[in-house]
Amino acid sequence: MSSHSSHGASPELRTRTFVDGTWHEGSPALIGPKSHAMWLGSTVFDGARWFDGVAPDLDRHSQRVNRSAEALGLKPTVAAEEIEALAREGLNGFSGETAVYIRPMYWAEGGGYMGVPADPETTRFCLCLYETPMIEPAGFSITVSPFRRPTPETMPTLAKAGCLYPNNGRAIMEAKKRGFDNALVLDMIGNVAETGTSNIFFVKDGVVYTPVPNGCFLNGITRQRVIGLLREAGREVVEKSLSVADFMDADEIFSTGNHSKVVPVQRIEGREMQPGPVYREAREAYMAFAKKAG
Repeated sequence: MSSHSSHGASPELRTRTFVDGTWHEGSPALIGPKSHAMWLGSTVFDGARWFDGVAPDLDRHSQRVNRSAEALGLKPTVAAEEIEALAREGLNGFSGETAVYIRPMYWAEGGGYMGVPADPETTRFCLCLYETPMIEPAGFSITVSPFRRPTPETMPTLAKAGCLYPNNGRAIMEAKKRGFDNALVLDMIGNVAETGTSNIFFVKDGVVYTPVPNGCFLNGITRQRVIGLLREAGREVVEKSLSVADFMDADEIFSTGNHSKVVPVQRIEGREMQPGPVYREAREAYMAFAKKAG
C-alpha cells in the first residue's frame, strides 16, 4: 500500500480506506491498466467533512454519491445509510486534531459495447477517509476563466463525476498563471456558474445573489444549506442568472463548498475586496448549524 504522502501531503497525515469489506491503512492499489475507470474515466465520488467532532450533512453526501453513480450508468451497491455508518465507524480511527475528508467512490471495472460505456455490473465501491486541514478563511482571488462549464447534453453534469474535473483543473491552472488563486467559470451562454472549486455568492445592498442551478453545475449541498440558513435568519437570497458585471459590482463575494465550507473572495480581477458582514453571518450560521447537527 502507498501512503497518503504519495499525494503530496505530509507523511504524518493519516488515510484509511474501506474496500471489499475491510479497512486498510493508507491507499491500497485498486485500479489496473485494463480497468474501465483508468482507461475511460467511469468514476464518481462525493465529499463530506469531519471537523471539531462533527460531520454535517453526511447523510446528504452519502445519498448523492449513489445518485451520481446512477447518472453515470454505474450501479450503486451500498445503501446511503450504510455509507454513513461506515464513515462514522472509520472516523473512530482518527484523533480529531486534523479535519478529515470523507470520500465515498464508485467506479466501473469493465465496459459494455465495444468497451465504451461502463458495465454497471462491474461497479466497485470504496470509502476513503484522510486527514486534510480546512483552509483558513483568509480569502482568495478570482479571475474570469476562458474555459466554460459543459451543458447536460455534452457531459454528465448532474453527477459528481471525475471526468468533469480536468476542465475545472485547467481553469484553475490558467488562472494561477495570471496570478490568481481561482476562477469564475461561466456556462456556455456566458452566465456565471461557479468557481473552479466551489459555488459562488455575492452581496449587493444587503441582498445575497447566487447563480440559479441550470444543469451546468452542481447545486452543492453546502450551497443549499447556506441559502436555507440565511433565509431562516431573514436574509433575502436570490437565485438567478448572473453576469460577470454583476460580480464586479458586488459589495462582497464569498464561496461555499465542502472542502472549507464558507470562504470570502478578497480580489476579483484588479479589484481588492474585504470579507464583509454577510459573509461572516453566513460562515457563523453554518458553523453553528454544524455543531448542532453533529
